[in-house]
Amino acid sequence: MNSVKVGTLKHLSLGSAAIILAAILLAGCASGVARNFVPEASVGAAKIAGMPPNIRFWGDAEPKELRAIVEKKANATLARYKASGTPKSMNFLTLSGGGEDGAFGSGFLIGWRDVGTRPEFEIVTGISTGSLIAPMAFLGRKYDQQLKDAYTTIASEDAIFTKQILSGLLGGMALTDNTGLKVMIAKFATQQMLTDIAREHKRGRRLLIGTTNIDAQRGVIWDIGEIATSGHPDSLKLFNQILLASASVPGAFPPVFIKVNVNGKQYEEMHVDGGIINQVFLFPTLLKAKSINSKYGVLDIRRNLYVLRNTKINPEWKQTKASFFSISGRSMATLIKRQGIGDLTRMYARARRDGFNYNLAYIPPNFTLQAKSAFDPVYMKALYQVGYEAARAGYRWHKKPPDFESTARR
Repeated sequence: MNSVKVGTLKHLSLGSAAIILAAILLAGCASGVARNFVPEASVGAAKIAGMPPNIRFWGDAEPKELRAIVEKKANATLARYKASGTPKSMNFLTLSGGGEDGAFGSGFLIGWRDVGTRPEFEIVTGISTGSLIAPMAFLGRKYDQQLKDAYTTIASEDAIFTKQILSGLLGGMALTDNTGLKVMIAKFATQQMLTDIAREHKRGRRLLIGTTNIDAQRGVIWDIGEIATSGHPDSLKLFNQILLASASVPGAFPPVFIKVNVNGKQYEEMHVDGGIINQVFLFPTLLKAKSINSKYGVLDIRRNLYVLRNTKINPEWKQTKASFFSISGRSMATLIKRQGIGDLTRMYARARRDGFNYNLAYIPPNFTLQAKSAFDPVYMKALYQVGYEAARAGYRWHKKPPDFESTARR
């Protein structure tokens, strides 16, 4: 069976709907890979050995459980603001998925810095490609050059190597190898970065990354600062695994197996792209931030939510071939786009409920360049520049999600 160079395929991107669909449809033909999965009855009890229990929580946990978890995490942040007596606002940033379209978010953040208005964010969250941007956005100027390099110096061959395609469909876990993606992540997700995250975490700031526990069909929110301050010898390894998992689209990339313990027995959780559950997130849906703010007496502070959606959200016409893969792939791409818009709408509703100032940015519809391959460097550099110029010019933030806004603004 011949090995196929992924870069030669017709635009195999992280969000390639046709590839994902093909893997799903042929999954029934595959024998699969043996694994020591967590039994259903023990899923909620699984822990990372030696790590504190509060390094992660379910994104859909019950309100009572979430309140206890988040109050503890919010305590340092809100107490710091209350004690200072001077801050007038708190800023939150959430970064979406989008594969190589993360070049837009990268350029936008650098342009925002250069115009002089990019704030320090109290909480930064990331999903999929947004998870790769999030640590650098969280740490600020010191990591801006790495943020730029991550999306302007990469080539297809750096992110994705080779894979026996039919093997992936008929017996393996994915169509492509994730070795290149691992190497890319390891270049910036270093021990120094983890040390810097720990320092900011102790100041009360929070960095949260989303993955999907595919067995449980539930989103997992990882508190990277808790991992960084745990002192565990495998903290860096786990940090890299989380970033890799969050960016691993099922079918396109293999899943990430994270070792856990239940009553002294070791198992493996299977984690994949956090975008399977949400394209963006800030707080779990059932948590009401207002009630926590009230407890700490900080209701007078303005809360600004900034959402960077690393994709286009407007409808895009494309001639679809009358074939199984073209129709199925186009349908899946449309479904993913509409799911992302639904996430933006839900986030807007929660922002209004909790008194957040909602701000949304996304790739403008007039950017029409098409990528010729996954992580096409020409495409990514051009998109980076679009994001940079949009922010540098003083971006007019969208104050409502697309379903609430006139098409004239898109």
